[in-house]
Amino acid sequence: MLEVIGVSSIEQLFDEIPAELRFDGLKDAPDAMSEMEVAQLMQQRAQADGQPLCFIGAGAYDHHIPAAVWEIAGRGEFYTAYTPYQAEASQGTLQLLYEYQSMMTALTAMDVSNASLYDGASALAEAVLMAVRANRKSKSKRVLVPRSLHPAYRRVTHNIVRNQGIELVELPFDRNGGHTDPAALEQFVGEDIAALVIPQPNFFGVLEEVDALTDWAHANQAMAIAVVNPVALALLQPPGEWGSNGVDICCGEGQPLGAPLSSGGPYFGFLCCRQAHVRQMPGRIVGKTLDLDGKPGFTLTLQAREQHIRRSKATSNICTNQGLMVTAATIHMALLGGEGMERVAAGCSANIGLLTDMLTGISGVETLFERPVFHEQVVRMPLLVKDVLRTLSAHNIQGGYDLSTDYPELGGDAVLICATEKRTRVEMERFREKLERLVQMQGMKSCGAMPDA
Repeated sequence: MLEVIGVSSIEQLFDEIPAELRFDGLKDAPDAMSEMEVAQLMQQRAQADGQPLCFIGAGAYDHHIPAAVWEIAGRGEFYTAYTPYQAEASQGTLQLLYEYQSMMTALTAMDVSNASLYDGASALAEAVLMAVRANRKSKSKRVLVPRSLHPAYRRVTHNIVRNQGIELVELPFDRNGGHTDPAALEQFVGEDIAALVIPQPNFFGVLEEVDALTDWAHANQAMAIAVVNPVALALLQPPGEWGSNGVDICCGEGQPLGAPLSSGGPYFGFLCCRQAHVRQMPGRIVGKTLDLDGKPGFTLTLQAREQHIRRSKATSNICTNQGLMVTAATIHMALLGGEGMERVAAGCSANIGLLTDMLTGISGVETLFERPVFHEQVVRMPLLVKDVLRTLSAHNIQGGYDLSTDYPELGGDAVLICATEKRTRVEMERFREKLERLVQMQGMKSCGAMPDA
């Protein structure tokens, strides 16, 4: 290559850089390792973390991912593909995004889907901004947000929208049901409300009264924003059919669709809406068309973001998306199909019921809320949750999510547990046995008796 371009050495290519600015090697860097040695090192580090049984949900879920998903997503055509600005060179990526959007609109019963966002929390923030822009009847910039919504979603949304004068008004949850009681909205009747956020299921795993909440929003000239778990939609009514007319915007976290639990990411957010609001949707939309020869083709049809139009007219400052995660999700949904996703959802529903029955059979352990749940359940323990979880972790069991920090009003004995379709009866029995032993030991200590060694 040097000979062809007429250069004698690599150094000559950089001769315009002054010598005092050049870096004299990475002296503290370790010696290079072979591919095999790197793989062994990473395996050792992974093993140091252990492989505990996971009964934590709280927004990231341990689902089965068919091996084919990442075998295909990891191919160079997908793995290293960049944003498909040039349609003539990006038909494969564009078709995949088109299929993804089609699947998401079918799953949510909405009209339009974009081609992903960073994660579920930022997707909600974009949905709030979108609703405030789209609801021209409202001037207040007030958005009602249930306290039963994921705490991280509430924090992220607040941080993103607060400097734009948008006020997030918190709605309390019913202490018996763990849901947002529609009666709690009566105080806002007649007030200027831009939007109402409706989670399904909510952070506690509790199913909300989505029909009543959606109809209330529309009756009060507010936009309805759904925050959903995509796996749950294989069993539950889709947000496009909530109430009399469905929600206006739907968003959520796509991690359950083929993204592994990998130290917190990367994940991706999804966002769908009604056709009437499509020009307020951030991100990009891929369309299908015919070329001059009558052959089908794909292209970017709507890109209302600052890279393509005047910044003052842009819907967001999203500069990329989680394309690889969307690729995995598309392959995942295509492999499972509607029936497969329904089986996954049914397995999750059955397993949380079985786990709940097992744990509440222990003296002093009881469910906190009385409404139906999906995937997750809040239980109250006769011990401090932080102590229980620490001990279970020592036995290689991740026993749930401590709610005391995010919901201090529930006390220190409430824990959010989760059981996906992956959890077996044997694994759940192990969890129950360890927890029951902890409760018995606590009882012995309180009676002054010493437990067996």
